[in-house]
Amino acid sequence: MIKTACLICVLLVANWPGTAQTLHPGFDKAEYLELLKVNAKCSNLEAFKEIPQPEHFHLTYRAPIVALDNAWELWTNGNNVAAISIRGTTAKQVSWLANFYAGMLPAKGQIVRSPGDTFHYELAHDPRASVHAGWLVATAFLTKTILPQIDSCYRAGIKNYYIVGHSQGGAISYLVTAYLYHLQLQGKLPKDIRFKTYCSAGPKPGNQFFAYEYEVLTQAGWAYNVVNADDWVPEVPVGVQTTKDFQEVNPFRYARKAIRGQKFPVNFVLGHLYNRLDKPTRRAQRNFEKYLGRSVGKMVKKELKGLLVPAYSPTNNYVRTGNYIVLKGDEAYYKLYPQNREKIFQHHMFGAYFYLVQQL
Repeated sequence: MIKTACLICVLLVANWPGTAQTLHPGFDKAEYLELLKVNAKCSNLEAFKEIPQPEHFHLTYRAPIVALDNAWELWTNGNNVAAISIRGTTAKQVSWLANFYAGMLPAKGQIVRSPGDTFHYELAHDPRASVHAGWLVATAFLTKTILPQIDSCYRAGIKNYYIVGHSQGGAISYLVTAYLYHLQLQGKLPKDIRFKTYCSAGPKPGNQFFAYEYEVLTQAGWAYNVVNADDWVPEVPVGVQTTKDFQEVNPFRYARKAIRGQKFPVNFVLGHLYNRLDKPTRRAQRNFEKYLGRSVGKMVKKELKGLLVPAYSPTNNYVRTGNYIVLKGDEAYYKLYPQNREKIFQHHMFGAYFYLVQQL
């Protein structure tokens, strides 16, 4: 299959009547619309049939379904540009299991996909950086076929790659992007490959320390998360910030020690107030780790025999990550998509996003 995909890439490049295209930084409306069309076809649902066919990209390779019903496709435009299109949540229960597996794992470590098959990964240098467990597991399985396809297409002359995903696909796109950039930094991918990422309706992928490093890698206009202001999915997972999530030099991190140094009764009163504020967040973080980490993790391991993940990070400080393009509905939009609590996904679907971005 890899050789076939490579051959198709070569033929398309050879017959395209233009020169090699170079990706440019910055949000591009036409670029995003075309990639939204590509990603909608990856989802292949009847509900997305209103989204037009891509005008410039053609399906080159469809990867096998892996992990928790995760999949991706390779599309090429015949002009030395490829798109890595990552599928979002499906109707299957295991696909939703990936979303609920929201304990955090270190952004650097290894995951055993199966006995004898280990995924070594680095998404950030900072040892405090952590990411969503379910989407990291998906990344571990998807990149097993993504890397050979990049190598195949690179040999065919393709050095420019979009990464795109909607919803869960957007969340995974964050992690795949970070993984590929770090492979370049390690010299494991050619330096002249250029990646540009369009997460679409992407939820929060990790904690503050991951966000900082991701933004350093992509802040010059090479990655965006496009969100509908009425879509609730980019608001999740719920973040819990404790004093452990602060920087080392933040005085609030050591407030307890400073309070103990005060004289009575000031130390007693301030200590009581501090505990009332600090203990609930620490308790909430432990509960998140217990239920959305270890408990859901047991269900995931029943689906993926032999899966081994690192120890969970003691954090659930999910934050908004990267550059955002916010789509805001107007009166005409709300006539098409009125607020309705019984239709919780109408502002999240491809149709709403496709309509709003056209109004930019």
